[in-house]
Amino acid sequence: MKAINAIRMGGVDVLPLVEGGKGVAASNGASCGGWAEAGGVGTFSGVNADSYDAAGNPIPQVYHGKTRRERHEELVAYGISGGITQAREAHERSNGHGRVHINVLWEMGGAERVLRGVLEGAKGLIHGVTCGAGMPYKLSEIAREYRVHYYPIVSSGRAFNALWKRAYHKAQEWLGGVVYEDPWLAGGHNGLSNSENPRKPEDPFPRVLNLRKTMREAGLGDVPIIMAGGVWWLEEWQDWIDNPELGPIAFQFGTRPLVTRESPIPDAWKQRLLTLKAGDVSLQNFSPTGFYSSAVRNDYLRDLEGRSERQVAYTSEPIGEHSAQYGVGPRKRAAWLVPGDLARVRQWEAAGFTEALRTPDDTLVFVTPEASRQILADQVACMGCLSQCRFSNWSQHSADFSNGKKADPRSFCIQKTLQDIAHGGDVENNLMFAGHNAYRFASDPFYSNGYIPTVKELVGRILTGR
Repeated sequence: MKAINAIRMGGVDVLPLVEGGKGVAASNGASCGGWAEAGGVGTFSGVNADSYDAAGNPIPQVYHGKTRRERHEELVAYGISGGITQAREAHERSNGHGRVHINVLWEMGGAERVLRGVLEGAKGLIHGVTCGAGMPYKLSEIAREYRVHYYPIVSSGRAFNALWKRAYHKAQEWLGGVVYEDPWLAGGHNGLSNSENPRKPEDPFPRVLNLRKTMREAGLGDVPIIMAGGVWWLEEWQDWIDNPELGPIAFQFGTRPLVTRESPIPDAWKQRLLTLKAGDVSLQNFSPTGFYSSAVRNDYLRDLEGRSERQVAYTSEPIGEHSAQYGVGPRKRAAWLVPGDLARVRQWEAAGFTEALRTPDDTLVFVTPEASRQILADQVACMGCLSQCRFSNWSQHSADFSNGKKADPRSFCIQKTLQDIAHGGDVENNLMFAGHNAYRFASDPFYSNGYIPTVKELVGRILTGR
């Protein structure tokens, strides 16, 4: 394996090893600080980060507001408090080594307010902001204001070019690096465009080469590109290291740091990752964000798959083939189905899926009475954790906080399930994000007999190779 040398990033020399941010409470000050202390770039999640009580236990993020708007304000307050807490812990654990970054999603609820609140309350403790999920044009402006470097997450040179021309060229000096997150390999939400086929993965090398070309045209040839998604052993990326075509390259590890002693995820989640097989992580489009995302195909995902499969189109009056009348809801309001679909509905009802829920696409999905009650309760309890949500129809950008569409029962409350799994909930009945290489835990001798390393041991293993 080639020698792994330090790289200039954010104005300092660090190992070209970056910890991925990983959503709600899946990376925190402990894991981030450990990664930075080892000489790399640690990243804690700024998405609804945990705060702690006097005994060191996470404070449950319980909402008391009677309206969505009131609960949204509570969410923002939780986010700012938690982000400051994790920044302080990361700073203390890093002992002044490496770099500490915060990861935020631009499409999370109150993103700008949370980010500004954390940077204000943790001045001098955070060196960089990593941000994706959407087009975060204001990221450079905020970074310049707080004098921290920014690291946009993109999945193509075209996306970066749009960001650069509209906003980033005004704050070039604070651009610390560009994260290329491969939409077919990375865990969590993926930046697939409408022109890309989610079922046909593309080789990341030419895509990153195109990104570098775009950056060179903007005078950014020396700004590092951080490869994210599918990185396990660095010797598998020998063609990338010290490659003059690509320029300075660093590598982001999102899934592997989950299975470390400092990782905040529960032990049951870590143990489940150690048993995955190839194909157990699937790319699906159930997320209320509207993005594709990669997660472990457990009972939770299978339930969402079944929910969408039990789906028929309807009309509000008999039109064409929609000639079979069906009564929806307690009042049995008329919907018109194709006769063949009505026969399928009767089979689903016989199997217990008796409740029909309307979707924004003029279809009905069929679920059990228990599932129907839970879906409706989750929609009512919405706290606006996303800038706009197709599951609950929330939108923070409109006067009435609605996206103007029906709430979509084919999706789910992402805040609820990610909070639950991160704090000890059932790993089979919650969304479990992971990269597509997670199955490699089971065959990697480093994890033999269920061994869970420290962050320092993991970084050492990455540097020395197999």
